Amino acid sequence: MAAKNTVILKNYSNVFEEYEAEAATIYPGCLIELTSGNKVKVHATAGGNALPMFAIEDALQGKGIDENYAIGDKVRCWVPTRGDVVYGILADGQTIAKGDFVESNGAGYLQKHTPDEGSQNAIYQNSIIGVSLDTESSAAGSEDSDINFLSVNRRIAVRII
Repeated sequence: MAAKNTVILKNYSNVFEEYEAEAATIYPGCLIELTSGNKVKVHATAGGNALPMFAIEDALQGKGIDENYAIGDKVRCWVPTRGDVVYGILADGQTIAKGDFVESNGAGYLQKHTPDEGSQNAIYQNSIIGVSLDTESSAAGSEDSDINFLSVNRRIAVRII
């Protein structure tokens, strides 16, 4: 899929919120979570349960998808629902094929879903964010990138399930 200039590729629900960034740099396309202080941070539990909520570009301020939010900034947040398509960020070292399920890598990016070792065929829906609509590889050290903030990460279209 060609590079896009927005995180929201398909939106059927229009569920938007705005929260203050609590910690660390948040890029548009990062999977984020609400904290107990009613602020947001990147989703911090690899493979953990997650509400699909993504930081989106601050277009109201003229910012694009490669311009981050800093601590204390108001973060524009989108809560996509089933069928919506997000232009998320693929974690470093991942190889994703069309149809693969994706989950949080614990740093706001997406990785291929890996079933629990105790049950190789189990799929835990609260950890799965969506299904990949692209085939993409983010091999460590790659110099080719769809986004310029970190050359080893890539954008990937994901349909929320």
